[in-house]
Amino acid sequence: MTEHHRHIVIAGGSGLIGSALTASLLADGHQVTQLVRATWTSPRTDGRPRPDRRTWDTTVAPPPSLLAQADAAICLNGASIGRLPWTRERRRALYDSRITPAGTLARALSRFGATGPLFICASATGYYGSAPGVIIDESAPAGDTFLAGLCAAWEQAARSGGEQAPVTSIRTAPIMHPRALLRPLMPIMRMGLAGPMGRGTQMWPWIGLYDEVRAIRHIIEHRMTGAINLVSPQPASADDIIRSAAHALGRPFWLPAPEPVLATVLGRDAAASLIMADAHVVPRRLMASGFAFRSPDLDDALATLHR
Repeated sequence: MTEHHRHIVIAGGSGLIGSALTASLLADGHQVTQLVRATWTSPRTDGRPRPDRRTWDTTVAPPPSLLAQADAAICLNGASIGRLPWTRERRRALYDSRITPAGTLARALSRFGATGPLFICASATGYYGSAPGVIIDESAPAGDTFLAGLCAAWEQAARSGGEQAPVTSIRTAPIMHPRALLRPLMPIMRMGLAGPMGRGTQMWPWIGLYDEVRAIRHIIEHRMTGAINLVSPQPASADDIIRSAAHALGRPFWLPAPEPVLATVLGRDAAASLIMADAHVVPRRLMASGFAFRSPDLDDALATLHR
């Protein structure tokens, strides 16, 4: 079945996921409106389509006329969790940059009711915290790490428009890309200092950027609501991922980083949320809906490290 042309509004569309999603939608003839802090764009002469860009104050609802024309509105706003340390000010920025735009869009879209645009709001597999030895699907409760609390508040803000509004929380695993999951570790790996992080056996959920974009488009096409895990079906431990990444860069995997060292260098909350969390998350709802991953292989996803 050919997907008909849609109008998608994307807030936070300049980041890694938003840029890739926008390019994918435009390439297939869909209309994309990005809500951004500034409308200026550099001239482009390659002939490729560009999104319509509207300035947006995240505390103020976008024009109802814009949202009324949309098939879906996607909120990807959020300051990078990979920027360390998580000082008190940084933690407040992590919250405010997510909760404010999610709540603003949720309330703006609520006026359209159950038949209005599908509201897709970012979340993360960090929602589950750490649950060693457990296979985690969308029915699992929130964890007790800082990141789990952040994700729970994020999802609550996305639902603040009321029960009638169609809302999807995409619990995205860290993207296997130099600008995402591996960004804080890239300098260490490039210097040849990679090795086990803590135990190294903790399960790390992950997903390739290509499948992330395809999954979001699948959710739009099938108008799926509720919490949905966007994570590769191939399980991997921290050692698996770091060893494979080091190998892709032609670097060794040998120098262990004990948990107390990680807590000291990264901060206790960041180490517990990003490195030591043990979460075997599975994409139960995606797979049940007929979605087929195109790049479930870890080594294929890590090919992006050379780009």
